[in-house]
Amino acid sequence: MLTGKKIILGVCGSIASYKAAHLVRLLLKAGAEVQVVMTKDALSFITPLTLATLSKKPVLIDYFIPETGEWNNHVELGLWADMLLIAPASANTLGKMATGICDNLLLATYLSAKCPVYFAPAMDLDMWKHPSTKQNVKQLQSYGNILIQPNAGELASGLFGEGRMAEPEEIIELLQQELKKKLPLAGKKALVTAGPTYEAIDPVRFIGNHSSGKMGFAIAEELYRLGADVTLISGPTALTLSSKTIKRIDVVSAEDVLKATLAEFSEADITVMSAAVADYKPEHVANQKIKKKAQEFSLNLIKTTDILAELGNRKRSDQVLVGFALETENELAYASDKLKKKNLDLIVLNSLNDEGAGFKSDLNKITILDKQLNTETFVLKPKNEVAQDICRKIIALIPHEKS
Repeated sequence: MLTGKKIILGVCGSIASYKAAHLVRLLLKAGAEVQVVMTKDALSFITPLTLATLSKKPVLIDYFIPETGEWNNHVELGLWADMLLIAPASANTLGKMATGICDNLLLATYLSAKCPVYFAPAMDLDMWKHPSTKQNVKQLQSYGNILIQPNAGELASGLFGEGRMAEPEEIIELLQQELKKKLPLAGKKALVTAGPTYEAIDPVRFIGNHSSGKMGFAIAEELYRLGADVTLISGPTALTLSSKTIKRIDVVSAEDVLKATLAEFSEADITVMSAAVADYKPEHVANQKIKKKAQEFSLNLIKTTDILAELGNRKRSDQVLVGFALETENELAYASDKLKKKNLDLIVLNSLNDEGAGFKSDLNKITILDKQLNTETFVLKPKNEVAQDICRKIIALIPHEKS
């Protein structure tokens, strides 16, 4: 959620300033660009060198830089930032923010900021409980600033109570949740299947396919990036998710996919069935490894349950169901037939005839068909970009509340 975000981190004079170092590291790890602005009181608690080294940017403290004759333009800083986070926010700084006092670079930047402002107070118990502090916090919230509630715990004074700055991990989580609320799929639940299935012949051997799961994983990541709560049902694959927030259910066989999908489907607003699920499985599975004795070996196969058709029969009008079709001939005809028969909203067509696309490749070339059989064909591109194309089509089908 924080990838590419430009964040000003304001650091005030507080023993909690030591947490700013960890906070900078977490923000950068989340993909943000961080510019630290310190008050002069903060210099007593943590050095600019520490925060400059971690943020990979010079720390800004004063309006003017005597050595160079330059000045730090607070207006430009306020326009540059996507987010202003003041952590720790001292009682002194809260009071100045609430009343518009502007006697340092951080406060001037705050008054110039066009972006959302978050503040994480840090102070002793009695200071936090004082009526003037409470009034200042209330005033800041009335301006639209967002409070990051302090924790209760042991304080620098030795007292125990409220006033501890929220932990950096908690702050990152809150920022991500706040950003998520503004995304197009916020509040939506998405279900994605990915990868192959393995249908057992005996305890050693199986029938499978060449699916890597890359396309499904990319779709799950993109739906999450757009704000959805995502559950990924994955067949056997070595792939990992970049987001730990995506719920992952690992399965092996077509029967496993069926059970896991049916258990999750009723709660899903969006379901994308990109897994390459086996159409057939061995009728009988040997309990022991089959020995290589006979010159010939016959395997009787039976159909697996058509999961996509089952979901199409259960689909409500407020649900979006997306299927995939991998074809080698008569691609559009087969895909449109599958779209109609299985009650899909969209179908994503892959062709093995497209060079560079398909199983295990990092690239894909798709055509998307909707219920009206409108088609859109895309050029060969990386699968994460293909996922973006698919998700844009999905978003267009989601009803938006009128403001």
